[in-house]
Amino acid sequence: MLGIELVDAAFLPAATVALLAGILSFLSPCVLPIVPPYLAYMTGVGVGGLKSGERSAVVPALFFVMGLSTVFLLMGMAASAFGRMFLQWQDLLARGAGVVVILLGLHFLHLIRIPFLDAEARIDTQERGGSALGAYVLGLAFAFGWTPCIGPQLGMILSLAATGGAMGKGTALLAVYALGLGIPFLLSAIFINRAIGLMNRIKPHLKLIERIMGGLLVVVGVALLTGAFPAFAYWLLETFPWLAALG
Repeated sequence: MLGIELVDAAFLPAATVALLAGILSFLSPCVLPIVPPYLAYMTGVGVGGLKSGERSAVVPALFFVMGLSTVFLLMGMAASAFGRMFLQWQDLLARGAGVVVILLGLHFLHLIRIPFLDAEARIDTQERGGSALGAYVLGLAFAFGWTPCIGPQLGMILSLAATGGAMGKGTALLAVYALGLGIPFLLSAIFINRAIGLMNRIKPHLKLIERIMGGLLVVVGVALLTGAFPAFAYWLLETFPWLAALG
């Protein structure tokens, strides 16, 4: 159909979901409030030092994002490899992933509670702040350990990667998710004073953001469960034929 494989057609909506999930992960209740302290730790100065321009947080923030992106890319490759192993059961795998993602969404909506998602597995990096290496290792630890906030969103993207079939596209989905989470972090480091002011204005709305994330998870889970993702992808191609050139 239009000279493009289904996995190519489905990538655009999946990538859009991944980007939105990354941004909402950054805005989630237990990520957004720790951004200034993390930036301060990575630069080796206090938050006041950041605000006064005593030291720039841009380079440490870049290495932090590289660290968490490393983990996400490896997860994407692993999820894609798992999906390819069970390619003949892709429909069943997609439906199973849909059920899991719906449950994660219901957890975020506080309709059910999944106990292990309430336990943070933070890793002590034993690295002192103020170094690029310390920021990179902190990024690795963040990706592995901040389970309650990024675990459900990450699980959704990994499910999309596992049901995508192609190694490159599954890895690309996790790269898009890393961009959605990492770019706001970098922008916060570049515009630290404005970012802190904006974060203070967002904080009263964190519960609403959490519920929006839960709603997104449920919608994606239902799409996986019902096969709506491929149908939506084909609709996009029929409506916007120029998208075929992206496949």
